[in-house]
Amino acid sequence: MAIKNYFMNGTTELLVLSLLKNQDRYVYEIVKEIENLSDGLLEISQNTVYTSTYKLESDEMISEYSKLVGKKRTRVYYHIEPKGLEYLKQLKTIYHDTTQGINKIIDAIDKNEHK
Repeated sequence: MAIKNYFMNGTTELLVLSLLKNQDRYVYEIVKEIENLSDGLLEISQNTVYTSTYKLESDEMISEYSKLVGKKRTRVYYHIEPKGLEYLKQLKTIYHDTTQGINKIIDAIDKNEHK
């Protein structure tokens, strides 16, 4: 399913930022939330999410902090920054415009095939 993975890589930042908009999260939690909220239709690997978080952090869209969970375990949480909120708005607009455009093209082609 290389095609599916290629398509998902382009939307990972959108999904990560969308999830961080409401609360800080760690990578495994982001992966599970994507799977749960999509009713299992979307499965993104932890590696893909880590790649996105590294890029978003380097671009100052998100920040990270460590939190002790249990006696010895530390978990890294990610937090969306104001720059990330602005970027998220742009990504949502691009996503909506792109999906609407694709749907219009597919619908037009399907209608022409049935004539």
